[in-house]
Amino acid sequence: MKSPPLLSPCLSWKRMAGIFFLPFISSGFAPRFKQEENFMLGRAHPSQPRFNWSHLTPLELKNRSVGLGTESTGRGKPHFTLEGHKFLIFGGSIHYFRVPREYWRDRLLKLKACGFNTVTTYVPWNLHEPERGKFDFSGNLDLEAFVLMAAEIGLWVILRPGRYICSEMDLGGLPSWLLQDPRLLLRTTNKSFIEAVEKYFDHLIPRVIPLQYRQAGPVIAVQVENEYGSFNKDKTYMPYLHKALLRRGIVELLLTSDGEKHVLSGHTKGVLAAINLQKLHQDTFNQLHKVQRDKPLLIMEYWVGWFDRWGDKHHVKDAKEVEHAVSEFIKYEISFNVYMFHGGTNFGFMNGATYFGKHSGIVTSYATPLPRVPKLPPKAVYPPVRPSLYLPLWDALSYLNEPVRSRQPVNMENLPINNGSGQSYGLVLYEKSICSGGRLRAHAHDVAQVFLDETMIGILNENNKDLHIPELRDCRYLRILVENQGRVNFSWQIQNEQKGITGSVSINNSSLEGFTIYSLEMKMSFFERLRSATWKPVPDSHQGPAFYCGTLKAGPSPKDTFLSLLNWNYGFVFINGRNLGRYWNIGPQKTLYLPGVWLHPEDNEVILFEKMMSGSDIKSTDKPTL
Repeated sequence: MKSPPLLSPCLSWKRMAGIFFLPFISSGFAPRFKQEENFMLGRAHPSQPRFNWSHLTPLELKNRSVGLGTESTGRGKPHFTLEGHKFLIFGGSIHYFRVPREYWRDRLLKLKACGFNTVTTYVPWNLHEPERGKFDFSGNLDLEAFVLMAAEIGLWVILRPGRYICSEMDLGGLPSWLLQDPRLLLRTTNKSFIEAVEKYFDHLIPRVIPLQYRQAGPVIAVQVENEYGSFNKDKTYMPYLHKALLRRGIVELLLTSDGEKHVLSGHTKGVLAAINLQKLHQDTFNQLHKVQRDKPLLIMEYWVGWFDRWGDKHHVKDAKEVEHAVSEFIKYEISFNVYMFHGGTNFGFMNGATYFGKHSGIVTSYATPLPRVPKLPPKAVYPPVRPSLYLPLWDALSYLNEPVRSRQPVNMENLPINNGSGQSYGLVLYEKSICSGGRLRAHAHDVAQVFLDETMIGILNENNKDLHIPELRDCRYLRILVENQGRVNFSWQIQNEQKGITGSVSINNSSLEGFTIYSLEMKMSFFERLRSATWKPVPDSHQGPAFYCGTLKAGPSPKDTFLSLLNWNYGFVFINGRNLGRYWNIGPQKTLYLPGVWLHPEDNEVILFEKMMSGSDIKSTDKPTL
């Protein structure tokens, strides 16, 4: 999706449950409305008897042959069928990769308890193939385990596999190593891109095949591509993807998902077109009906809120608006999927960004926490953590992997590390000895702190590419620390999302040569090495990037909590080596979610990487502040 929601705190779960239990208590469904305006004006009225699909669940439906389909007799309203029975999709999105694996069952049970019959999830290519040819479907990325758990609970699954998923993820879920070759054109039939897609599909699709409905699995539909109508750079791309899925054995219903005004006019034959929308209005289905009139309506993403960006306000949505829209969907037999039912968290560096004249990173939280339906995991407030030790970044460089030495700066994606796949996330430090000052110029993405030795002298970003370096008496180290704040996840801008320094660095128009480049990926192996460093007692105040270490005492039975860093400035929090994500005092997000399952009994290592200036203590709370 191009603009995903946060679940508004205005929507109490008691009220949400009431909304989503409507199909079980409503008197029936209305006949197909003749025009959209009839629908919006409420001129059609329900007339059919109550519809019951209690037997249409993965646990009950044993004899299977035809799967999810569509039916249009010409006399009645087109509708979905499952094994020949009339069926309405009530879906909710939960992303397995944004929820700790230990909490999957809890979130799925809540979805089921609210009356949904289907869970939908994206499949992020960038997380499953972090390095070219190196695949990961383990732990929190165990897609098969998540899908089978949904079936066990009684939910059908609509799978939305990447290539591109948007989802406010870094580069829309595309691996950053695709940006290494400037000739590779993303989301097209460009030879290099297709070769990468084919290899990914060769690993992903065999895992999906046995999960399909006709193989006794819960997957009733698979998405071909996400929001290509607003991209639409290659007319042959969608037919290629369609054939690539069929060729590998996908036999269930195939669909696409686009904004209501961007449904492709040359829609791929044999693929159902679905739409995404934020609110109902007079022209909601106009473009869809131009493309597809004989199929049931499916709203693949009904956005029940909005995402937040750093420095922006926190977005909420009124419950009455959601209640009205969902009631209308049910009344007129419109299948829908709530995006998001539970958003989870952008742990680590997975957040994406937007670009509307200005680059803005997406916040760490992707939704508000779940209230008590049917049972809320207990939260805890722990004693404040006051870091006692610190390590300036410059003292930690020897614990990083071997630096890259290059004549010219190298952008993050093209660093010769990670088996040739470059660096995906984190920060990069460029170091060069200089003996004179002047006008420094560099293209840094997204934001760079510039230092002479260990003293910061300024900031470079998309709007500020120049900086004055004072005259020097002696040679000094020029250090440029560049942070990737998240690659844009929507629009053609994704093609130009290389991070770090792109191009040359010059002083007084004279290019500098001979750089030492440190990769700060902040992986768990780095923190394991960092434990052997010589840490120093924390001073009253310290300016500049540094690591701060303290201990969180969780007691014998750790529980979920939220960390508050109100007197810190900007950085990242690591618990026992796990990256919880970014904090930033410009807001709107004020707390970071810490899953209790990531805590050890009793003592837990807390490390902050603070970029600007030291704070004091780290507090915890049992309630989030978003």
